[in-house]
Amino acid sequence: MAKFLFVAGGVMSGVGKGVATASIGAILKSKGFSVSAIKIDPYLNMDAGTMNPVEHGEVFVTDDGTECDQDIGNYERFLDRNLSTINYLTSGRVYHAVIEKERKLEYNGETVEVGVHIPEEIIARIKQVATHDKADFVLVEIGGTVGDYQNVLFLEASRLMKLASPNDVLFVLVTYLPVPRMLGEMKTKPTQHAVRALNATGIRPDFIVARSEALVDGPRKRKISVFCNVAPEDVISSPDVSSVYDIPIQFEEDQLGNRILKKFRMKERAKDLKEWRKLSLKAKGKAPEIYVGVVGKYITSGDFMLSDSYISVVEAIKHASWAKNRTPRILWFSAEEYEKKGALKILQKDLKQCDCVIVPGGFGERGTEGKILAIQHCRENNIPYLGLCFGLQLAIIEFARNVCGMTRATSREFSKTGDLVIDVMEDQKRLLETKKYGASMRLGAYRCDLAKGSLAWRLYGKKDAIQERHRHRYEFNNAYKEALEAKGAVFSGTNKERDLVEIMEIPSRSFFLGAQFHPELTSRPLRPHPLFVGLLEAAIKRKKSPKR
Repeated sequence: MAKFLFVAGGVMSGVGKGVATASIGAILKSKGFSVSAIKIDPYLNMDAGTMNPVEHGEVFVTDDGTECDQDIGNYERFLDRNLSTINYLTSGRVYHAVIEKERKLEYNGETVEVGVHIPEEIIARIKQVATHDKADFVLVEIGGTVGDYQNVLFLEASRLMKLASPNDVLFVLVTYLPVPRMLGEMKTKPTQHAVRALNATGIRPDFIVARSEALVDGPRKRKISVFCNVAPEDVISSPDVSSVYDIPIQFEEDQLGNRILKKFRMKERAKDLKEWRKLSLKAKGKAPEIYVGVVGKYITSGDFMLSDSYISVVEAIKHASWAKNRTPRILWFSAEEYEKKGALKILQKDLKQCDCVIVPGGFGERGTEGKILAIQHCRENNIPYLGLCFGLQLAIIEFARNVCGMTRATSREFSKTGDLVIDVMEDQKRLLETKKYGASMRLGAYRCDLAKGSLAWRLYGKKDAIQERHRHRYEFNNAYKEALEAKGAVFSGTNKERDLVEIMEIPSRSFFLGAQFHPELTSRPLRPHPLFVGLLEAAIKRKKSPKR
């Protein structure tokens, strides 16, 4: 029977439950176990697909097309395994399933109750993952913080699982220990209150992961032990680190892996984080710097930067940089700034700092002209460029306007007139007309055939075909294919089943490639994605060039 670890959060959100969960998984996997993970989001949305990335962060997409929380991406990267729709729960999904069962008389006429049937459904779905993924351990991250009204039923489901099988369930509370500047002392009181809130649901934590800006010292561990009813050695220090990939190594400093096995009455196993330690050394090394510009539209909220909107892009850049023995420096640029008066001078100054540029995915017209201006600058100045999904579409619009002379080139997403070089698929058109927005895009993994001899073909190891993950409604309009090819564009990747363009490149440039898919979603720390590696190789070559 699988063992289950529930991970909840206390004090405040954003302290790193997701990477803590993923790190525990990496530790257990390194000891030879099969590990899977589940993210529970307590909101009523069916999935993350319709949520604003500025508010919610990146929408991650799995092979089977599930639009989910970015923590599923953390799990995939740390566990190096593909997850699917069963690994993602929301309150909306659970309630919807229960109501559907009631409509089909699957409860045999019983009164359907929130306090009974909702936890039952949650438990059934958690156990389904253990069976489907053939997992020795299933990690279950419960979104929000203890004390939130929204996640009470998920905590109740975990309590019932512990009650039914006490030797197969453990609880981890990730909590925050502030160090107020005016005091200069680490305070445990918020953690004490968080544990009391968890105790009030009938759950006692087996481990407390103590997040703070510094290591949690012995006196603080003993104080948490006394007031929170856990052994001092079960208080796991989790200080701020320069890279999230250091976290499994940090946890193992407190022997977390073997302490988990001991509580499950399993035989202890030796540490085996050799590859992670190598990765950590690369991340901390003093390798030459490489500057990667990212021109996006979801990067600011008031006075704050929001790199979480593009977290998979950030991680893919790091993976490729470390693989090429470089220290990545990511420069964030708001596309909207390039639409203001005098923007060209600002853009030229910004992009002059960059060794390469990425335009990531997005939706809607806001900021598009600024992105197009940045893409034009990259093409004309031979700055290595990688366009992701929307970044491909805007690269095609820029090429059509400024190379092919189609000054009114645009996308149907912004306009119904002009040269619609980017258009909507017929099936998507019908969905938009009936306002069926949720889970209705072209989602998940699709085949892409590569043109022999092309840059993409070489980067993918001379493979004839690949599979990559998608999330979009609009596609290149094949009616314009000959016109763009005549001016030097090469469509090196296509989905032959539906005759859709997947990759466009410009061979006359050192590296200019756009992909309709999202390669960042499948990049892993120990297996960087070839398109990002290719971009970094071109950037390194350009940096060394005296003609720059």
